[in-house]
Amino acid sequence: MINPMDFRTALDEADIRFITGVPDSLLKDVCACISSSYPAERHIIAANEGGAIGLAIGHYLATARPALVYMQNSGLGNVVNPIASLADPQVYGIPMLLMVGWRGEMKADGTQLHDEPQHVKQGQMTVNQLDILGIPYRVIDENTHDIVSIMKELVQMALDRSGPVAMLVRKQTFSTYKLNVQRDDSHLLTREAAIKLLIDALPENTPVVSTTGMASRELFEHRKATTKAYDHDFLTVGGMGHASQIATGIALAQPNHKVVCIDGDGAMLMHMGGLAISGKQPNLIHIVINNGAHDSVGGQPTLAENLNLAKIAADCGYSYVAQATTEQEVLQHIKLAVNGKNSAFIEIKCRCGARADLGRPDRTPLVNKTDFMQFLKGVAQ
Repeated sequence: MINPMDFRTALDEADIRFITGVPDSLLKDVCACISSSYPAERHIIAANEGGAIGLAIGHYLATARPALVYMQNSGLGNVVNPIASLADPQVYGIPMLLMVGWRGEMKADGTQLHDEPQHVKQGQMTVNQLDILGIPYRVIDENTHDIVSIMKELVQMALDRSGPVAMLVRKQTFSTYKLNVQRDDSHLLTREAAIKLLIDALPENTPVVSTTGMASRELFEHRKATTKAYDHDFLTVGGMGHASQIATGIALAQPNHKVVCIDGDGAMLMHMGGLAISGKQPNLIHIVINNGAHDSVGGQPTLAENLNLAKIAADCGYSYVAQATTEQEVLQHIKLAVNGKNSAFIEIKCRCGARADLGRPDRTPLVNKTDFMQFLKGVAQ
């Protein structure tokens, strides 16, 4: 395995002065090391992967040095436009190094490593995506030696071709590195407790769209332990940042019924422009669970911890906005939102972390979709 501190040394040896990206569970140890090792001006956790490419372009224009951009392979879709229309050698020719976590890896014999459903298709097409974009890449894994030489080689390749190059990172490439984040949030609700309060307070036939990561897993676990009303929920297990627009699409199609979106702070920031659309939909209740972290991928911090999300939502057109930190406040604001006639946005401040034995949905996305559509059909009648 590669020691994350050795990787950090390799970055210095290759004269990479700026790192940015979106955290990934496969890369969580090396990302934790980067977060702990670099000052804020040299490491930015981006809102989304396309934005990270923009930061890397700006860094190169100002310094003539390539930046490192890290992401899960699902993020390759978010970088296609800025890579192809800006960074490519046929356009502006911007050198940079992409570090891509390879979820759903395809093996040489044509079989696929087991992973969650949202990574199946992405894992199958990752190499093809890099090939289509014309990005040279090198696979690194736990048997990779001399990461310093490899880093220097890749950076030089990026400079020589005046464009992006990539390292495709397999599972278990990096040894453990713990992120040391000091925060006093023990007085706050857990995300799971907040979700239970919310679900139990909603009217019986309320459609719920939940964001990717821990929130959907905790929602599923609650249904499993109580009502087993799985068909009430659409679990957005992939497509980070799009849950609110999915919920808005449902709300537009069924204007006579309330629709709830359970969002996360990192997901909301990823495509925050959607708030201006969602805020205008009077039957939408948008709940953002804000723990100031990318909790599902290692606890990397987000900027949302220090933002007034309620004010942002109000400026984007939500009629009822509120912030809750206690059980009583959560129940109070949910009741007002359910009984209100206009769009609502409730930020629930929560603590980081999840229980160690948290399960995963045991129903396939296709079953989830079919049951949810049948439920929506019944609600509309």
